[in-house]
Amino acid sequence: MTTTTATGSVTSGGGGEGGGADDRVMATAQQIVNSLNTTKNVREDMLLILSSFDNRLSNISDLIKTVSSSQSSVLDAAEKIILRSDSGISSTVSCDESPKETRDYLSAVDEILDLLDNLSVEPDPEVLDRAETAVQVAMSRLEDEFRHILMRNTVPLDAQSLYGSIRRVSLSFTANEGEIDEDFASFGEVETESVCFHERGASLGDDLCVDLINSEAVMELKEIADRMIRSGYEKECVQVYSSVRREALDECLASLGVEKLSIEEVQKIEWKSLDEKMKKWVQAVKIGVRLLLSGERRLCDVIFNGSDSAREVCFNEIAKGCLMQLLNFAEAVSIVRRSSEKLFRILDMYDALSNVFPDLEAMAMDRFVYGEAKGVLDGLGGAARGTFVEFENAVKSETSRKPMLGGEIHPLTRYVMNYVKLLVDYGDTLNFLLENDDDDELNGLQNDDGERLQLESMAPITRRLLALLSTLESNLEEKSRLYDDGAMQYIFLMNNILYMVQKVKDSELIKILGDQWVRKHRGQIRQYATAYLRAAWSKALSCLKDEGIGGSSNNASKVALKERFKSFNACFEEIYRIQTGWKVPDPQLREELRISISEKVLPAYRSFMGRFGSQLESGRHAGKYIKYTLDDLENYLVDLFEGTPLVLHHLRRKSS
Repeated sequence: MTTTTATGSVTSGGGGEGGGADDRVMATAQQIVNSLNTTKNVREDMLLILSSFDNRLSNISDLIKTVSSSQSSVLDAAEKIILRSDSGISSTVSCDESPKETRDYLSAVDEILDLLDNLSVEPDPEVLDRAETAVQVAMSRLEDEFRHILMRNTVPLDAQSLYGSIRRVSLSFTANEGEIDEDFASFGEVETESVCFHERGASLGDDLCVDLINSEAVMELKEIADRMIRSGYEKECVQVYSSVRREALDECLASLGVEKLSIEEVQKIEWKSLDEKMKKWVQAVKIGVRLLLSGERRLCDVIFNGSDSAREVCFNEIAKGCLMQLLNFAEAVSIVRRSSEKLFRILDMYDALSNVFPDLEAMAMDRFVYGEAKGVLDGLGGAARGTFVEFENAVKSETSRKPMLGGEIHPLTRYVMNYVKLLVDYGDTLNFLLENDDDDELNGLQNDDGERLQLESMAPITRRLLALLSTLESNLEEKSRLYDDGAMQYIFLMNNILYMVQKVKDSELIKILGDQWVRKHRGQIRQYATAYLRAAWSKALSCLKDEGIGGSSNNASKVALKERFKSFNACFEEIYRIQTGWKVPDPQLREELRISISEKVLPAYRSFMGRFGSQLESGRHAGKYIKYTLDDLENYLVDLFEGTPLVLHHLRRKSS
């Protein structure tokens, strides 16, 4: 007995050992028949040869007719399902239908594909044509359904919720208003009670994950992709998938705030707006590569599991569009006009892009796109180096000529110190970027060969910051000369150098510059304090010396004593009037200066009064010359350096 399977394969049935042998002969014959994909004449010759070997094969032509009849029956059943509708997406394959109907449609496609795979010699032309037509219709509808499922099950990116799950780091600096060159005018655009914030960026948690396509639709897509690839429609399947997913990623980037901008458009954007776009770009790179592209890689691996070529082509087509949009913006930023306020954002962008390279490697990214990313990274590194040099030059050439009222801390000092405080957070990156720069900065720092060797052993960022702060000090010394009063020059220098010391000591800068730098500059402050005392109080103290009075304490000239007391009073009142308007913001330095003044002035006044005061106190109008007691002087000294000038008549009223 001869039977056929669903796809037209033939088996023979019989009893006993003879039946088993017949089965084997017929199975062998069936394999030979299925392999005869040659011309009709050749097939006929082969059949003649086979039938001459064994009379059991004499009915092979009947066998082929039986197979053809069975194939036609299979095709009838599959066609009925596949050709049920001839317009739009077949309701039979729609996901809105029951799972059974979907399975039936896909099974019908499988039946026809199996039939085509197993067509034997001299297939019925009608059967072949009908099968191929059914496959074309099925693939057209599966392609539409593939697109429909992709679009309907794409999950929009919830950027706000995603940002809420990202860890953020914010660094702050103070920016005071004041007279300063326009090179620094844009420093601290966002200001709240004189405190500005530079958002360092965000870090993604290792376990953060998003669904790009509803999970229940992924296997449906795989089922369709498998059949389209098997049918020779891989190209169409890849095109649909790539097109839909590229658009979906474009929408994701838009929700992350990334716009499609040309280089010319980027170069025209004002800094405040550009800063915001750069900040969003940093987040978009981290999310785009580590979440979106990683997710796309996983989807391609699942959906196109049956074809390595489809899997790679799809992923790289999708990733290329997303990455090139991000890279184009970064390339534009790397060539915009350099200014110091852009450095931190450029470093953020450099770090963000550099940190995702391992992810790109792991995803087997297209080498062209990978190479483009490396080129853009190099461009950002060059922009960061150039911007740092611009900052150094700006500090060196800042030439504002208006002295700070009361000897206050200069805005340049605040700017530079808060700027370098932020640079510490980028220490590793800057050490890498500045590693091969020349050693010009050493020339202004070294005193001898030994010190040069010590400097050469330092990290690049340490050398550059030492040179930068040395430049700042030189600039401050120039600005101190804008004050006519020599004593005020030293107050200005003390205020500014102390501010620098405090910023270093109270931040991570201490780890870079070291305790030796702090000790050296505290010593400078003490030297300035000594110089201040000499410049401010030497004249007043000279009035309390014995020279020129004419004799001992008992027979000193009263006229000379009166002049000495009058001169001291005048000097003290002038110092008081002027220096109550000077400002020493640091309370500890302010108190130390007052103590130093008291230790110089009060003992000298006490001694002078003890030796010569009695000669005037017994005479008429003694109060005209001896106006102040020691307690008076001590009380008045407390008013110095408060930044509020006290006029002469206030002093007299206080002493009366």
